[in-house]
Amino acid sequence: MAHALDDDAQRLAELGYKQELSRSWSGFSNFAISFSIISILAGCFTTFYQAWNNGGPIAISLGWPLISAFILIIGFCMSELVSAYPTAGGIYWWAATLGKPIHGWFTGWLNLIGLIAVTASVDYGCATFLNITIGRFSESWSKGNVIQQQFLLFAIILVLHALINIFSHRLISLLQNISVWWHVFGAAVVVLILIFGPKSHQSVGFLFERFNHSGFGDGTGGGTFWLYVLPLGFLLTQYTITGFDACAHVSEETHDAARSAAKGLWQSIFYSAIGGWILLLAFLFAATNVDEINNQGGQVAAIFTTALSSPLATAIFLISTIGQFFCGMSCVTSMSRMTYAFSRDGAVPGWRLWSKVDRNRTPVNAIIAGCIAALIITLPALYAPEGSTVPVAFLAVVSIAVIGLYLAFAIPIYLRVRMGDAFRPGPWTLGRKYKVLGWISVIEITIISIYFIMPVLPTGVPGNKDFDWTAVNYAPVAVGVVVIGIALWWALSARKWFTGPRRNIDEVDTGTTIEVG
Repeated sequence: MAHALDDDAQRLAELGYKQELSRSWSGFSNFAISFSIISILAGCFTTFYQAWNNGGPIAISLGWPLISAFILIIGFCMSELVSAYPTAGGIYWWAATLGKPIHGWFTGWLNLIGLIAVTASVDYGCATFLNITIGRFSESWSKGNVIQQQFLLFAIILVLHALINIFSHRLISLLQNISVWWHVFGAAVVVLILIFGPKSHQSVGFLFERFNHSGFGDGTGGGTFWLYVLPLGFLLTQYTITGFDACAHVSEETHDAARSAAKGLWQSIFYSAIGGWILLLAFLFAATNVDEINNQGGQVAAIFTTALSSPLATAIFLISTIGQFFCGMSCVTSMSRMTYAFSRDGAVPGWRLWSKVDRNRTPVNAIIAGCIAALIITLPALYAPEGSTVPVAFLAVVSIAVIGLYLAFAIPIYLRVRMGDAFRPGPWTLGRKYKVLGWISVIEITIISIYFIMPVLPTGVPGNKDFDWTAVNYAPVAVGVVVIGIALWWALSARKWFTGPRRNIDEVDTGTTIEVG
């Protein structure tokens, strides 16, 4: 069957694919999904304690803009790649095209694992704040088993996100746009509440104070603090500003994708970095009861409950919870498109099932499979160290998300640098700056990946006299098992049949396509 193609479908056909997903997203909607997944109303709230305990205010006031700058460089490199290759497979497709099938194989699996983990971590964070919000309206609920309540809410939220993505496919892009404005105005309202609500504020000097509540090292002046504890605090920034590869994963649904997706990717990082910094500084200025915040493990909720009246604190919890719900919805969209694209090329077991789209051109099976996987990897969150309501398992899932996604980003960026002038850029390009920016990206990703597999509590270090399995950061085990597993799978089987992206268009000319099958 032959039919005329528009420019986007023509470019997709040149890359080897027929237009199966509905191309109904505007450039703003493309920007919106990454901006929503980054979600300063999610990461800044749910992992604030990580920076507070590991470095303190300085990990936020100086650490956030520093790490944000490195992430923006990574974003620039990826914008150049999505402009050249606007496909739903995104970074997996780039790696396989710029390198060999083995590069695409590892990139695809790391990316898929990272997207599943980031979906799990965002929805669990949303459940945590929803649990707090419900508890502020119900005294009996607030006295329940926090860990079990959070996991139950987490499962419910996952189901809701799956249903929204399956049955509200026509509304998803609209909801992404609404999410942007919720994050912009919601964050602004939170900042205004924290400016005018508290009776007093911290001084500017407080922004540069150092804390070490990690249990590692002795105080804040030694090498352990600067080389180990403080970098652990940077997880706040590195986790919050991630998931921006969503711009690539929905590029097959975006108009003028070679330009729109490239702009959407780096702009989502840039505006999130600015908004997140302002929001976090507002947290610090309102953190006047340091002792109580420390008693509550550095949880951001302690800032609101100690500095604000009950109605104002409840308003902040509600704003953040809704923002996190939008974020999780976007995560499921991105994850399902990656699952669909990777399965379309035969890489995922049962690929025929996951690469199907329904009559509404929605990858329903991929949505369901991804959400079930997110639920399974979060099961250890049913257990927490004694006396804590924050499972180390949550932080482990966060680390898996960061490691999986950023390692997947590093592979095609490195391959692009290696290709040099042989690379054919799209309309958005770095020009001659690609080499220095590419190497900065690869080095930064390597360093943060090492830090985020390290123990986050002394009791999680094997051999410690107070060793506790619930305190173990199982990210290195999970990532290690997966990497070893996909390496063995490649060596024993996949290298014989996996050839990278599979064309599903037989012939392309200037006006028509002849579709395979």
